[in-house]
Amino acid sequence: MLTGKKMKSLFVLSAVMILFGISIGCSGKKEDAKDVPVHTIEERIKQVASMENMEKGDMNRLKKLYHLDADEVQDFVLYTAESNAEANELAVIKVKQEKQAESVKEKITKRIEAQEVKLKDYRPEQYYLVEKHVLMVKGRYILFAVSKDAEKIESAFDKAF
Repeated sequence: MLTGKKMKSLFVLSAVMILFGISIGCSGKKEDAKDVPVHTIEERIKQVASMENMEKGDMNRLKKLYHLDADEVQDFVLYTAESNAEANELAVIKVKQEKQAESVKEKITKRIEAQEVKLKDYRPEQYYLVEKHVLMVKGRYILFAVSKDAEKIESAFDKAF
């Protein structure tokens, strides 16, 4: 039979072990989220959404569309529609510092607004895709997707972490 002193010690030891386990579990998960290669996220997205009729973009295209500076971006993948009359677009951007993520998100928001103006009366079905876009930040990563598969892309992005 446990005495009051032994029971208290056992309780404190159990609480310390639980807190230690939680801190290890959370810290490992957080670290993993920061170190996912962008090409790994790209591959996950390609498994759920077609990149057919889209062109892979380079840093010049990224700068032109979102007005980003090279010193903000650590890594990225960009796909845009082959035609200016289409709205499909995918960008996964990893910024160098987490504090840059909101600024990049704001720049992408300006792109969304410009696309809405451009497509609203001209291509209503494409405007609808822009309206239903996904724009989210997860640590140092930003996802922007304009696609009929935007929800699947968002899910694949989430699961990459």
